[in-house]
Amino acid sequence: MRDIPLYYNPKVSGLRMDTSTNPLGANPAAKEALRECLEMDLNQYPSPYSDALRGALGQLYSLPADDFVVGNGSDEVLDIIFKSFLEPGESVVLPYPGYSLHSYFVKVNAGRPAFVDLDSDFQLDVDALNAARGKVLLLCNPNNPTSNTFRHQDIEAVIDGVPDRIVVVDEAYGEFAGKSFIPELEEYENVIVTRTFSKAYALAGMRIGYAVSNPELAGVMQRIKIPYSLNRVSEAVALKALRDQEFVRHSVKVVNEGRRQLNDGLRRLGFEVFLSEANFILFRGEMDHKVLVERLARKGVMIRDFGERRRLENCVRTTIGTERMNQYLLDKLAEVLRE
Repeated sequence: MRDIPLYYNPKVSGLRMDTSTNPLGANPAAKEALRECLEMDLNQYPSPYSDALRGALGQLYSLPADDFVVGNGSDEVLDIIFKSFLEPGESVVLPYPGYSLHSYFVKVNAGRPAFVDLDSDFQLDVDALNAARGKVLLLCNPNNPTSNTFRHQDIEAVIDGVPDRIVVVDEAYGEFAGKSFIPELEEYENVIVTRTFSKAYALAGMRIGYAVSNPELAGVMQRIKIPYSLNRVSEAVALKALRDQEFVRHSVKVVNEGRRQLNDGLRRLGFEVFLSEANFILFRGEMDHKVLVERLARKGVMIRDFGERRRLENCVRTTIGTERMNQYLLDKLAEVLRE
């Protein structure tokens, strides 16, 4: 445990474009739900397994409620998966580069990360992934921090390639890509999809996430999950947000428009811009990444630095914001480059 670094914890100031949250701000449904929660008896425990929310998710996806496991953010759900299916010393196959907390959850559950490099286009290397030994394969789609999605046939190939291995598809940014593996879950016995309310639903501060799988795998996770881990207020907010799918659609529209704006603007400034299908963009310039991030922060804009990581040398990442936010970022980047 001593070798595990603490997670990203910056001093917060200015415009935050480093966390890949929703550019529209907090979901309006949250404020409405919170007002209703003022009358809630918080002396009573929440439902141990968030039954109402699981039922609402089942209606949204036309699946049984028992296919869902709800947690305190999708991070807790990922932790539950490893507690459920990983024995100490066993390996988890992780495409690289990928989400840094994936390997964290493996390590804190006494597992061993087995990294397999993505190909030159940041796509899955199917043969290498199927040759890698591991109890679980975990991939992020769209992938964080590279911001692209993986080819659907490649995901199917790694699922079919090792049938007795559990494959977890982390779809934290799935709404922005307009793609999901959830409709195909009934065809597989070894697949779990995780999703979150933190991004498209704009509820990062409420910590709500869920897993979807077949009843057998979901039943195991439900037994491992800490009862009551999602509080009554968060569940009420999530239920209200699920009823307002127009907010999600509008969020996706704003991000799609902002992606084009940022992509064009960053290229005009001379940056190499990687393909994005999420609500963030990875890019690289000639200026040293540390200098760029530090000087931009002084001007009141925070972006995320990945430039020290192998295969992401000198890369930084920004959230896709509203038109105004994006233009402000581009203007400050131009100032930094001129100076």
